Amino acid sequence: MQPLENKKILLGISGGIAAYKSAILARRLIDAGADVRVVMTSGAQAFITPLTLQALTGNPVHTDLLDTDAEAAMGHIELARWADIILIAPASANLMARLSHGFSDDLLTTLCLATDAPVLIAPAMNRLMWSNPATAANTKILIDRNFTMIGPDEGAQACGETGAGRMHEPETIRDAVIQFVNNHSLNKLAVPGGSAIPSTAQHHNAANQPSAYAEHHRSLAGLHIVVTAGPTVEPIDPVRYLTNRSSGKMGFALAAAAVKQQAKVTLIAGPVSLPTPSGVARIDVDTAKSMHKAALSAVHGADVFISVAAVADYRVESVAEEKIKKSKDDLTLTLVRNPDILASIAAMPEKPFCVGFAAETEHVKKHATGKLIKKKLDLIAANHVAQPDNPVFGSDSNSLDVYWPGDGHQHIASAPKKQVAAELLDIIAERLATR
Repeated sequence: MQPLENKKILLGISGGIAAYKSAILARRLIDAGADVRVVMTSGAQAFITPLTLQALTGNPVHTDLLDTDAEAAMGHIELARWADIILIAPASANLMARLSHGFSDDLLTTLCLATDAPVLIAPAMNRLMWSNPATAANTKILIDRNFTMIGPDEGAQACGETGAGRMHEPETIRDAVIQFVNNHSLNKLAVPGGSAIPSTAQHHNAANQPSAYAEHHRSLAGLHIVVTAGPTVEPIDPVRYLTNRSSGKMGFALAAAAVKQQAKVTLIAGPVSLPTPSGVARIDVDTAKSMHKAALSAVHGADVFISVAAVADYRVESVAEEKIKKSKDDLTLTLVRNPDILASIAAMPEKPFCVGFAAETEHVKKHATGKLIKKKLDLIAANHVAQPDNPVFGSDSNSLDVYWPGDGHQHIASAPKKQVAAELLDIIAERLATR
């Protein structure tokens, strides 16, 4: 049996260069067993013709809300009733704005208001349009109303820029639709706020989801997230310093993943050689005290604080003004405690949702949950850095054990840090929803 056999999919196409991918997507859905009908906006027809989609699907293409022949039988209502799923690919920023505000000024938006079928959306737009706060707010509204986001992807764009906003490839969207069908009973009871299609806070199964679906089936859209990453350096003299081992890769992966979920992200980075993720506001610091100051300033009004940085616990009490010469066999340095950035923020009267990281060499659960309770955190992600088969420092992969109050626990298996970041953000979003 084909994975989409007997499934009726209404493919909506809005204006954008990514519309050329919709022709391939239609064929991929048909190859998977779906019956596909197409609705095109006027903008979409500027990029690809209805005749192309009609030839590919074998069905008439619908373009006009006020089509005299079709509306004699209330055609737009019939189309809305016919569909098991409405899939909009590409979904432009303009279309998403109109959907989020309940417009019904063309056939596609009218169908979305008149249907009780789930609506899946594959955004496609310029990276700056995707990262604009207005788009973030519209995305959050749509997700809150049970629309499901597939992507967007990131990479080279038709405008010549690079970043998040590309529509996913047709095969990836098809796979996300199949996964959606496998996870839901398509009994057409999913009106906005209904129960047949769970809200975004109820979809979590990150270990088994394909990437396009897993990255966006639960969203942090519109939230302000502050992330610290990398090491701090504590000077001894003008040429020497104390530091912790950290490449910054995990924190940067979290910042990039949060932007893809339409969050506003501030990244406070210690000295690392990593490019700033697209759409992220970056603040560079060096010492623990400078990171502490930057973090306290950045978190005012923030929704989430994720402390990934490997902050030095101690600094030299008195930094030498000149290079210390080798004159003796031993050297004594007096160290004093640095401020605890995470504890300071978690103790704020109106604190953000606080997430800590714990790199442990033994008794991982005991030490991590101890920090969780002592610092009054909402979540802590721990990794076992002493395991020879699971290198963490400088590696592109990671695994985490995530704990939260009330004996909550979830394991994230070893995977590329990009994937681990997406799964951790899913857990954060889930915990936020129950806060």
